Amino acid sequence: MGIPKPLVQFNQAFIVVCVMLSFFTTTWVLLAPFIVGMITLLTKQNPIMKIGKQFLRQEASSYPLEERDQQLFNQWIATICLGLSLLFFITNLPVISAAFSIMVLIAAGVALMGYCIGCTIRYRYIMWKYKRKKQKQAA
Repeated sequence: MGIPKPLVQFNQAFIVVCVMLSFFTTTWVLLAPFIVGMITLLTKQNPIMKIGKQFLRQEASSYPLEERDQQLFNQWIATICLGLSLLFFITNLPVISAAFSIMVLIAAGVALMGYCIGCTIRYRYIMWKYKRKKQKQAA
């Protein structure tokens, strides 16, 4: 079963808002999406999507569905980048910290506009593995 697109977008908007807030307040705001990401990766249940599910107007299955594995892959990327941003913030490297949070902001923002950077990365990775496997079989 896939994930309803509005829930995916709700999670993306949450990430965008948190990263934007971190630029105007404190980098510690990034703890919120980082913790949500960790919970999601550990339990395969996204707390933000659970909250968003309450606001769906139709049955969840009536919305366009996003692939669960792809969303987990995207969550891995975002969580790692947010974790690195926090780590570089703690170690007093604000420029590198900002770079990682900006990458997350751009990826989530562009995803809200319809283009999934994580999908492209995952697709290329899967194709690379497939080609590598074919080369080994041919040898």
